[in-house]
Amino acid sequence: MTIYFYSTREEYGCFSNFSSHGFELDGLYWSTSEHYFQAQKFVGTFHVEQIRLVKTPKDAARMGRERTRPLRQDWEQVKDDIMRQAVLCKFQTHRDIRDILLSTENAEIVENSPIDFYWGCGADGSGKNMLGNILMEVRNILHDRHSTDIDNKTPKSSCCYKCLP
Repeated sequence: MTIYFYSTREEYGCFSNFSSHGFELDGLYWSTSEHYFQAQKFVGTFHVEQIRLVKTPKDAARMGRERTRPLRQDWEQVKDDIMRQAVLCKFQTHRDIRDILLSTENAEIVENSPIDFYWGCGADGSGKNMLGNILMEVRNILHDRHSTDIDNKTPKSSCCYKCLP
């Protein structure tokens, strides 16, 4: 079975980086995972705070794509890990969407973006689907942690990527 998602208004809309599921990471509150992801392109500059504070994830995405801003030099090397960190924290923070993600069991998850061939599957399905792949990785991490938590009867609430197995 394959689960497709894209819009926040559709079933599995919580998988979108635009979904309104905020979290705390790096000592700051982020309204969406899109806000966090786009801001990380400009670590060490005032652009981070500008992006963090914009009202909508659409605005955060637009600002993150503006090439008048100084993109960090290692962006291509770190962007997948940054996305993984944001997605993991989002799903660790919100039990309701964590349960939805875990309920997909071993289904393939695909971001059905017609325009994004890296994070999504692209218009013709030939894209890398990196966001879908990261969601499946996070699902496995959460499944393993949930199983361990039940066995140990200890709640885990860490949101940091450093805590990944």
